[in-house]
Amino acid sequence: MTNESDAPDRPMIQIAHSTLDNMPCNSSDIDDFLSYWTRMRCNGDVPRRSDIDPRGIEALLSNAFIVERIAPGLARFRIAGSHLSDLMGMEVRGMPLSAFFNSDHRGALSDALVEVFDAPATLHMDLSSKGRAGAPAMSGQLIVLPLRSDLGDVSRALGCLVTKGTPGRGPRRFDIDEVRITKIDLGQGITLDMPKSTAPAPTGFAEDRAAPLSKAERPYLRLVKNT
Repeated sequence: MTNESDAPDRPMIQIAHSTLDNMPCNSSDIDDFLSYWTRMRCNGDVPRRSDIDPRGIEALLSNAFIVERIAPGLARFRIAGSHLSDLMGMEVRGMPLSAFFNSDHRGALSDALVEVFDAPATLHMDLSSKGRAGAPAMSGQLIVLPLRSDLGDVSRALGCLVTKGTPGRGPRRFDIDEVRITKIDLGQGITLDMPKSTAPAPTGFAEDRAAPLSKAERPYLRLVKNT
């Protein structure tokens, strides 16, 4: 994939072919988020949705989400942390990921999502949101990491949206400042026997009830609040 020379209004997309070590991160929590996804890889493949345990991403649980590919370049939220609802000013489950982007930046997001699911590849975006009355300027980072569904196709993705600044009045929508896509070498990976945690799962990552599950898909990320 080459730079979008025919669409100069879109941010430049850079595609790397090395490992996730070259993906810049401004937060140790984001580093841990990426490391968890990497540990879940088995025999070089991308993780399955059923491999993802919210305990492994607890530090960014309110920022985390799982999306489902519903068309080329289009994905909708199946599960979303509370921070995303705070940014939007409403529940986001069932909404497209593009709802967080200004209209003239949704094409670049669509192009990047095609790579995430088709290559497959990981996605890291630097974002910004201009200030307005009741909503100060913000910056953010979006991470999208591909997953396999229980049917074996790469049609799910684990992600997080981390922002800096006060959300203010929603909905908040972002411009894309930079896009970094890292293609995954499915021939290289690690195999780990991950111990099963017996600790109670943290709260804040709600199961999507708005979007129906496929017959083979179980709600693996259902979290139960202790009473």
